[in-house]
Amino acid sequence: MNADWAAIETPPPAAGRLLVATPLLGDPHFARTVVYLLEHDGGGTVGVVLNRPSHTPVGQVLPDWHDAVSGPAVVFGGGPVQPDGALCLGQLDQGGSGFREVVDGVATVDLDGDVTVIAPNARRLRVFAGHAGWAPSQLEDELAEGAWWVLRGGPDDLFSDEPRDMWRTVLRRQRPPLNLVSTFPADVSLN
Repeated sequence: MNADWAAIETPPPAAGRLLVATPLLGDPHFARTVVYLLEHDGGGTVGVVLNRPSHTPVGQVLPDWHDAVSGPAVVFGGGPVQPDGALCLGQLDQGGSGFREVVDGVATVDLDGDVTVIAPNARRLRVFAGHAGWAPSQLEDELAEGAWWVLRGGPDDLFSDEPRDMWRTVLRRQRPPLNLVSTFPADVSLN
């Protein structure tokens, strides 16, 4: 399949949208990833990779939070920036201390806060090790090169029960030709 991935029209990057790696993106940090955007402004872009759950239980690194997070209750590899730092995202039932709203009821969560106060205000919680980041105009350059598609997303993507299948799932629900890409083999030489 010879395609001009950059020619496919998608909405502009914004908080709450998804960055979906095109088959051209060979960087092992981002091959077949889906990134949930937290910020996109003149200072750059920040997001977390949604489909890289680790084998590390949240309780192993944040014991107080283990019972509060949504399944799978593991730390997710959020990206290559600050991989030793933890970032928690939650879907709020109501506001309160310990949260900073991002978009559509999704908020960053203060992991130093009191879990017994924070958890009852959140419908779902997920912990990420590290995040993905782009300098000003870096993401726009990668979009022009055809490395990513920007697609509409929401809290259900962020807190999917089946995160490993996220790349295919998100593409499959798009209109043609993107829905066809969901069947694209990981290694085209085996095709």
